[in-house]
Amino acid sequence: MPNVADFAAFLERFAPTQLAEEWDNVGLLVGRSNRIVARAMTCLTVTPATVAEAIRQGVDLIVTHHPMPFAATRRLTDAEPAGAMLLDLIGAGTSVYSPHTAFDSARQGINQRLAEGLGLRGISPLVPGDDGQGTGRWGWLAEEITLEQLAERVKQFLAIDTIGRVGPTDLGVRTVAIGCGAAGSLLGDARRVGCDAMLLGETSFHTCLEAEATGMGLLLAGHFASERFAVEALADVLAKEFPEVEIWPSRDERDPVCWE
Repeated sequence: MPNVADFAAFLERFAPTQLAEEWDNVGLLVGRSNRIVARAMTCLTVTPATVAEAIRQGVDLIVTHHPMPFAATRRLTDAEPAGAMLLDLIGAGTSVYSPHTAFDSARQGINQRLAEGLGLRGISPLVPGDDGQGTGRWGWLAEEITLEQLAERVKQFLAIDTIGRVGPTDLGVRTVAIGCGAAGSLLGDARRVGCDAMLLGETSFHTCLEAEATGMGLLLAGHFASERFAVEALADVLAKEFPEVEIWPSRDERDPVCWE
């Protein structure tokens, strides 16, 4: 049976940690590298619900997109939710690995999957790195469509019912930029390469104003929706690499935002 170190080595090849942003906290964050992994679970975020599921199901390794812990920890007690979750995981012997922004930027990462899912061609990183990897993605559609039609395409691919929009519904769109999660800082890069519209998970009010002022269409799918589909796909990738291990995406994880 593989151990935590085996999973970490594969994930390092799949989403190299050098692709992560400087401010990020990626890699093996909790646990012993020699722990045997018989059961593993992917999730978007370590939450009380995903921790409870992991402990209840006897999970040896959680592969979470968002890091836990994220920032430097001065003390580890149950006085705060993050500390309580970490103590529960440590007590259960459950390890935690996070690829986060390395997975965003990887060759088979979240932004690449979004771009392919929307049918973009000539897909390239918005901020190029090495070997076709890098931050964000952009590409072009086979033919021009409206911003409203692009929104419907996003909703269908992500299986969501609602989406935020900045810009007129009839805006012509041929070139599209992609930034999963909270990637509004890439708006300038999208403008630089001449994109007509950009898909984000979420962004600030002022980024929306900037997009409106510059005539770029903006679609906001929600942070959860823009990334959760990819941790489900990651579970499949891991299951193929480690067929002897029972691996699944969290069944109890939910978007904390209610979309009505």
